[in-house]
Amino acid sequence: MGTITTSQFQKGMFIEFKGEPHSIVEFQHVNPGKGSAFVRTRLKSLKTGKVQDFTYKSGEVIAEVPINTREMQYLYHETDGYVFMDNYTFDQFTISAGLLGDYVKYLKPNDTYQVLVNDDTAVGVRFPKKVRLRVTQAEEGAAGNTVGGATKVVTVETGATVNVPLFIKEGDTIAIDTETGEYLERA
Repeated sequence: MGTITTSQFQKGMFIEFKGEPHSIVEFQHVNPGKGSAFVRTRLKSLKTGKVQDFTYKSGEVIAEVPINTREMQYLYHETDGYVFMDNYTFDQFTISAGLLGDYVKYLKPNDTYQVLVNDDTAVGVRFPKKVRLRVTQAEEGAAGNTVGGATKVVTVETGATVNVPLFIKEGDTIAIDTETGEYLERA
């Protein structure tokens, strides 16, 4: 395990905080008029998925956690989490819903994802910026007042609901932004 200073912080980096691996979600270098500089961080626990704020002194040395990325196929959901299988070794890993967050709405069985592994334990998933999903349920768009870019709610194959333009029909494939959950385009 190597060490880094606060000046080397990057979004998405993995560090040790209170004896557990955490991901840097956000950070900001602050240099007040009085006193010494410091770094505000928002850290996400890789074990529990909880996010918390912490302030480091500028130049402080922190342990960096080695995380490996492995290609894994999402298999199925069970009561205590979501099961992924390594494409090369066929090892199976269960990841809790807390670590996946809102992205569980876009997980599609048999798709391949990049899973983050620390000491033979899956600690998270690197999600794509957008996913393509098929619309399974859509009502007909009503003609009328469409001046403001009218939308309707549709259901996609994973069960998630998305606001889309009126021209989207059942059977269409749409692209969805995984961070915001918004419709991007018809694919």
